[in-house]
Amino acid sequence: AGMVLLKRLADAEAAGDTVLAVVRGSAVNHDGPSSGLTVPNKGAQEKLLAAALAAAQVDAAEVSYIEAHGTGTPLGDPIEVRALGAVYGQGRKSPLCIGSVKTNIGHLEAAAGVAGFIKTVLALQHGILPAHLHFQTPSPYIEWEQLGVEVPVVAQPWPLPTRIAGVSAFGLSGTNAHLILSAPDSQPAEAAEPPAATALERPLHLLTLSAREPAALAELAERYRQLLQSEVNLGDLCHSSQVGRNHFARRLAIVAGERAELLEKLGAAAANQAAAGVVVGHSQPSVPQVAFLFTGQGAQYSGMGRELYETQPVFRESIDRCATLLDGQLEAPLLELLGYTGEAAEQHIDRTENTQPALFVLEYALAQLWRSWGIEPELLLGHSVGELAAACVAGVFSLEDGLVLVTARGRLMGALPQEGEMVSLLAAESRVREAIAPYADELSIAAVNGPASVVISGSRAAVLAVSESLAAEGVKSQRLTVSHAFHSPLMEPMLEEFRRVAERVTYHTPCLRLVSNVTGQLAGDEIAAPGYWVRHVREVVRFADGVATLHGQGIQIFLEIGPKPVLLGMAGGDSGQWSVASGQWSVASGQWPVVSGQWPVVSGQWSVGNRGQ
Repeated sequence: AGMVLLKRLADAEAAGDTVLAVVRGSAVNHDGPSSGLTVPNKGAQEKLLAAALAAAQVDAAEVSYIEAHGTGTPLGDPIEVRALGAVYGQGRKSPLCIGSVKTNIGHLEAAAGVAGFIKTVLALQHGILPAHLHFQTPSPYIEWEQLGVEVPVVAQPWPLPTRIAGVSAFGLSGTNAHLILSAPDSQPAEAAEPPAATALERPLHLLTLSAREPAALAELAERYRQLLQSEVNLGDLCHSSQVGRNHFARRLAIVAGERAELLEKLGAAAANQAAAGVVVGHSQPSVPQVAFLFTGQGAQYSGMGRELYETQPVFRESIDRCATLLDGQLEAPLLELLGYTGEAAEQHIDRTENTQPALFVLEYALAQLWRSWGIEPELLLGHSVGELAAACVAGVFSLEDGLVLVTARGRLMGALPQEGEMVSLLAAESRVREAIAPYADELSIAAVNGPASVVISGSRAAVLAVSESLAAEGVKSQRLTVSHAFHSPLMEPMLEEFRRVAERVTYHTPCLRLVSNVTGQLAGDEIAAPGYWVRHVREVVRFADGVATLHGQGIQIFLEIGPKPVLLGMAGGDSGQWSVASGQWSVASGQWPVVSGQWPVVSGQWSVGNRGQ
């Protein structure tokens, strides 16, 4: 079942209601005679689409997306797409995007139409064309290029002027329905974008071009060079090259700060000449598998993510939503704790009761931002409190419940006496276990971050005694700057009260694959229970085992979701690892790995480790 609240637009505006979308027009008809009960009638569908457009007083070329009936059949889909091409293909300057919610939730039979309607309203509201899942081999029975339609396989920004969509639903009885929806003119989604977003001038831009053959790529570079002779906004041009074009196997990426520099580098590319800041390559036949790594406590700092908050609407929307949900629950308003407003961050950001929810919120918003750019994780792995953000992104609990859980966790930990110590030791786990055995009631292993990287945690005297004993054997150690001895016996006084909070949360089996801190293996139903999160407070963070699981699953790209690149060094490898803190990219080996055929740009600031590129 699906439920939608409808109201006359004038009445809704007069009442000050939040309008998510506007139904511009609709039409219903019947297939009439066809060659079989399950065989659609193309002519009837064309009449339906034309009638809906006429009722909406919308030109077909203005519609940029169709939420199709689309059941994945070799008979029905070609008929439907040909009808769409016949009606919506007239006078188009860009392909018509089509998708179907059935790839997300299956065929809901009588509720399939309203499910597609709700999905389209959400897409209009957020200004994003969602990725169509599982689209691997285009139907050979559909004339894709001739009909001018395409299926978005990665999420794409949906600019307001083109935010008009059609929704189709066809019944087995032969009844056809089609609606035209648009974003409300009175409440455009861009209204929430901060003024600073338009004022920020990026110091560098990334132009990305592609073609099927090297000669075509060189010709395309020359065409862009000629285009730049006219007054074209450099940022707009580069943005369109990244998210508004198909990406073929032969790739060209150019980094430039101004028009003259880009002209020069395009000329070199057109002439097949090497130049600094010009990279030519061939994409891999398969999409690299990406893992999101969610940073733990200790990486926080005042102002983390502030530039993204000022310039990225998706990031800002996520932060603001969390700020509303946390209103009155923290020592200071969330935006102050993060350092976006006021001065509270310098005083409070390192207090555990504030740090944990602040990190959770930042990492949740970062994950939403990356996913809005089309970067979807194959696997998720967090470190300690970072696993709560990972679990929320994986759907183990809602954002609301996740904030309840992390806020209680930070508050209860912060209220404990600050009598503990944590020390990182460069030694194997087995050697450390032998050393701490006499102090089993006072300390324990808190984290295993690598084959020879172990953190112990507990009472100050016991931890220092163990580290001094191992130092005499040549084991190097590093005291950690922390407020409490996390994952140690000193956490036990908070466990029962935390359990009572955890039992109020609603849990679900992960919808994205998640690696458990407690086991180091792929998480199953056990993570969707309050007991797991109580154990998570006390038991060892088996991060090294988790990384081994990621490698065993074929992960090729590790992308750290956090304020600083802390986990990447522990994950291993030195290329294709990205970290975002405040809008800057760091690429370890001068290579630009391609994910899903796109080159996402955070703020245009690139740092490359070698080759002077």
